[in-house]
Amino acid sequence: MSDVGIVIVTYNSEREIGGSLDAALRTGADVVVVDNASSDGTLTEIARRGAEIARRGVQLIANPANRGFAAAANQGFAVLTSPYILLLNPDSVLVSGLEALRAACDLPGAAAAGGRLLDGGGNPQIGFMVRRFPTAVTLISEVLGLNRIWPNSPANRRYRALDLDYSKLQEVEQPAGALLMVRREVWHELGGFDEGFFPLWFEDVDFCRRLADRGYRLYYAPQAVAKHTGGHSISNLTVEMRRVYWYGSLLRYATRHFRPLAFRAVCLAVVAGSFPRAIVESASGRSLKPMAAYGKVVRLASRCFLGGWGSGLV
Repeated sequence: MSDVGIVIVTYNSEREIGGSLDAALRTGADVVVVDNASSDGTLTEIARRGAEIARRGVQLIANPANRGFAAAANQGFAVLTSPYILLLNPDSVLVSGLEALRAACDLPGAAAAGGRLLDGGGNPQIGFMVRRFPTAVTLISEVLGLNRIWPNSPANRRYRALDLDYSKLQEVEQPAGALLMVRREVWHELGGFDEGFFPLWFEDVDFCRRLADRGYRLYYAPQAVAKHTGGHSISNLTVEMRRVYWYGSLLRYATRHFRPLAFRAVCLAVVAGSFPRAIVESASGRSLKPMAAYGKVVRLASRCFLGGWGSGLV
């Protein structure tokens, strides 16, 4: 399928990249792998497929430093000329062709389409593979832990799209970036992912939101299927850094897409939710590291509350 390209961003993906790359090659698409300075055997694992990769013309971009997911994805898109490009996680293994995604991208007004993601047991990852755009109420519920206390709340059900019929092709708000086909011309029109979401989180949500704001449509195509492990790159980060990065990206999204009052409400919720989380995580882990991490989160959210996102940058 020469009119389709695939971009796979790797970061310490030694255990995952083999199966993902093999399945991607079977589609006949042009493939680009962008590695963010992996310190494990990711590049060695890719090299083991050297003959097949050379024959199929797979491009490998090995960054000398971790540029973050958004920047690496942009690198991959920049070197492909295919009119349709699939962003595929290294822990996503295609078990179907790409025709359904391509057809969805050809629907009137369409810019992108995602598919069905299955966990290790073959169950659809409902709540992840499609979501609606987060609102201030959604994010406040997340940072205060209310979604865990009341998972069936109307706000949580709406955000995680628990009410959809996942057997049907349909227009959706936010297909998961783990399996997301985008029309290349639209990607360039928007300038790709915002590389300020570093090293990851919310860059795909922001991209889909910007598409919708321009009047484009996004679709979910259930005939496009991939097995998705999930979270392998996150496991390579310390728990403390996960907190700092996740909250930082959340606040960046909020300042870009919420009105000032709603944004500041999110900032206050981040501060309020950080204190009990720090106490519980430090006590359960018998470590003061969570205290230090949430201290950074509180300082960032406080500066954002007082002066907006730019004042919160460190």
